[in-house]
Amino acid sequence: MNSIDAQSAALRPETLASHLGRPGRRGAPVNAPVHRASTILFDSVRELEEAKAARFEKGAVFYGRFGTPDIFAFEEAISALEGGYGTIAVPSGLAACVLPLVAFLRPGDHVLVTDSIYEPARTSLSAFIERNGVEVTFYDPRIGQGIEALFKPNTRMVYLESPGSLTFEVQDIPAIAAVARKHSAVTVCDNTWATALFHRPISLGVDIVVQAATKYIVGHSDAMLGLVTAGPEHYRELRQAANWLGYRVSPDDVFLAARGLRSLAARLRQHHETGVSLAQWLETLPEIRRVIHPALPSHPDHAIWKRDFSGASGLFAIILRATSKAEAIAFVERLRLFGMGFSWGGFESLVLIGDPAHARTATDWREEGILIRLHAGLEHVDDLQADLARAINRLAQADRKPAAV
Repeated sequence: MNSIDAQSAALRPETLASHLGRPGRRGAPVNAPVHRASTILFDSVRELEEAKAARFEKGAVFYGRFGTPDIFAFEEAISALEGGYGTIAVPSGLAACVLPLVAFLRPGDHVLVTDSIYEPARTSLSAFIERNGVEVTFYDPRIGQGIEALFKPNTRMVYLESPGSLTFEVQDIPAIAAVARKHSAVTVCDNTWATALFHRPISLGVDIVVQAATKYIVGHSDAMLGLVTAGPEHYRELRQAANWLGYRVSPDDVFLAARGLRSLAARLRQHHETGVSLAQWLETLPEIRRVIHPALPSHPDHAIWKRDFSGASGLFAIILRATSKAEAIAFVERLRLFGMGFSWGGFESLVLIGDPAHARTATDWREEGILIRLHAGLEHVDDLQADLARAINRLAQADRKPAAV
């Protein structure tokens, strides 16, 4: 870690993201060098045995799978930003979602999971966790302190994601965390949408934060990485579970993530500005039934978002008035600047047709019209708006004036 660590408490997140995890010494490179290693050599049997005994401690160099100095430096930077004790880098965002489940849930345990969870994580719960004797109950993401009614004597964990995937419900994290703490349940929150620069769940009472660094931290859609951040009471068990699962991250991917971290604040500001601008404009169009963006006053959870978040990312959704899947397909295929593909958080704008109805059990999705998920990238907002306007105008009736650009 570098020389600013001692004064980091007084520095703003944007500054920390630029400096933490770098050597910061005269005569050293600006960025941490990449360490590609499997075998680590020791001078004596005693040193090797001491290293093995300490292999689950932060920053302990023992074998390549446990981490190298460059990976440890990046993990420490994320921990400082999230306000946690330690971070574990894992191969993907999904790996990050699954790690706390594997680390803390045992056969016979009960876990409460938000109904708006990232769909691959939901599949992991049903295809693996539940199959191994863990009882899973999905809950309404807007339940707040009412979640207490769902607790059982064997409830071991509460899993949150705020905002939720596809439908962007903002959860009342302090209320849910307080109930979980009362019942000695571990809380896990997916913070991929906002990152630590716009939202810090640990400060709101959450025990463990997971996120896909694949998205905004890497920022260029060219590496996959997950992060799990926790306090000292949960860190070691998570690190042990990561080892027994065989999780190991590429130092080259971590290098890309560390580089992305340096520009994260600037990129997120642009994603925020462009996303909000497009959302506000889309809300004025008759072809759009509803815009689902937590930063808009029209969002049902806007007050909670305003209380707990300091910004928004570029990901949000719209509901087309069109109810035909063919019309929705024609709309997204007319777009030129919004690419079609999974993931988000990179510099490029993206679009996907969504269907939340098939991935809900605690809540019903009864919206008329087709949901379209948009990611506002770093292109100029006027160009993105013009691109959307061209596609939307084709949805309009022939006698309606074109959408203003």
